[in-house]
Amino acid sequence: MEPVNGGSVQIQNENGSRKLPNFLQSVNMKYVKLGYHYLITHLFKLCLVPLMAVLITEISRLTPDDFHQIWLHLQYNLVAFILLSALAVFGTTVFIMTRPRSVYLVDYSCYLPQASLQVPYKKFMDHSALIDDFNASSLEFQRKILERSGLGEETYLPEGLHCVPPRTTMAAAREEAEQVMFGCLDKLFENTKINPRDVGVLVVNCSLFNPTPSLSAMIVNKYKLRGNVKSFNLGGMGCSAGVISIDLAKDMLQVHRNTYAVVVSTENITQNWYFGNKKAMLIPNCLFRVGGTAVLLSNKASDRRRSKYKMVHTVRTHKGADEKAFNCVYQEQDDNGKTGVSLSKDLMAIAGEALKANITTLGPLVLPISEQILFFVTLVWKKLFNAKLKPYIPDFKLAFDHFCIHAGGRAVIDELEKNLQLSQTHVEASRMTLHRFGNTSSSSIWYELAYIEAKGRMKKGNRVWQIACGSGFKCNSAVWVALHNVKPSVSSPWEHSIDRYPVKLDF
Repeated sequence: MEPVNGGSVQIQNENGSRKLPNFLQSVNMKYVKLGYHYLITHLFKLCLVPLMAVLITEISRLTPDDFHQIWLHLQYNLVAFILLSALAVFGTTVFIMTRPRSVYLVDYSCYLPQASLQVPYKKFMDHSALIDDFNASSLEFQRKILERSGLGEETYLPEGLHCVPPRTTMAAAREEAEQVMFGCLDKLFENTKINPRDVGVLVVNCSLFNPTPSLSAMIVNKYKLRGNVKSFNLGGMGCSAGVISIDLAKDMLQVHRNTYAVVVSTENITQNWYFGNKKAMLIPNCLFRVGGTAVLLSNKASDRRRSKYKMVHTVRTHKGADEKAFNCVYQEQDDNGKTGVSLSKDLMAIAGEALKANITTLGPLVLPISEQILFFVTLVWKKLFNAKLKPYIPDFKLAFDHFCIHAGGRAVIDELEKNLQLSQTHVEASRMTLHRFGNTSSSSIWYELAYIEAKGRMKKGNRVWQIACGSGFKCNSAVWVALHNVKPSVSSPWEHSIDRYPVKLDF
């Protein structure tokens, strides 16, 4: 082995020779980019320093007579001075009264099912084999999907699906919904010490189970919420509905002063298990598991001190106008009348397009000016001089410290990791949540946030990006900033297992 070409390393072997990349050059380019980013980010401050020095120098040269002349000048123009001062006070008052109210995330709680509801691979396959609806080909397909899914041996299914034959009645589905929603809310109210009657806004999202009375009505009845509570029940909006619910609650908190909003995100599996043999509809059986979360938001300034996060941005993108996007996640009946959710082969490509549209809107709101300049210059250069030039992909790692990517499946996480050029550490929370809890639909991004907290990684000022894709087809983002070093909540879903993670995943 010997150095060649000023720093590359050439390795000789029996098949010939090959060159390794010049790592020194790569490291140098990394520091050049960091230096550029720092320079552009702090350009205003750097220009302000000499300006302030000149200003201080000029003021120091003023004599007492100069200050007396300034005072006389103000006296001769007293009316103009008073009018300008009144205008400044009026403008400041209008700005304060009309600016968006800050929305704080006081706390949240994720549901942890009892251990008896865990479904290891063997139990999953044994139960599936006992169901006459599945043929041998379907069973083998589910086994392969399960092994490659990224799910571990401790995910959960509802009690009705542990029965043989499965109990998929309306009563069993209601029982699952109550266990999840009330389990989250009981812990949330206990941890935050708030009276349920103080809740002014309630938003519940569950895509596939929408009984009458609604899930939100079940919560109002259980906790005896006040009669004028603004309640909403969102259905059919897929795995990204959690961010939609947060966005709706944020808008409501802009209208209603000094109140709390509770957002409950869950999915119901009992009545939505597919008992057929269409492979595109069998995939959800292998991925979706029991889970749910309850989030407490506040617009009270007094809650800032005890809150974990402050909301920074929410961005929603809808691609439903495109037929392929609309149909890529579709609930339907197969040829034998069995109902299930079909996943299109185009799903990942469509998700990529939705992600691109979402970050195009989000980027200018969160990216440092240095990245925006590079993106703009590359775009102009590509248009004017070189059509083959690859578009510059902004470095979102400069905007966010943590990423909560919806744990929809291994392929979803892989695709976002690749497109956003993230490291294994950035997607660790998503992969470990998928392994420990499976795809819990709209609540998965909260299990991921709980993972980051349980690892002690959330520090004051850190920014976290929650991003989720779902049927419709939609891609939605929420951005939060930590108000202090965040500790895990009492009864965190990771409380008894965080020391075992991260685990090594073999695919």
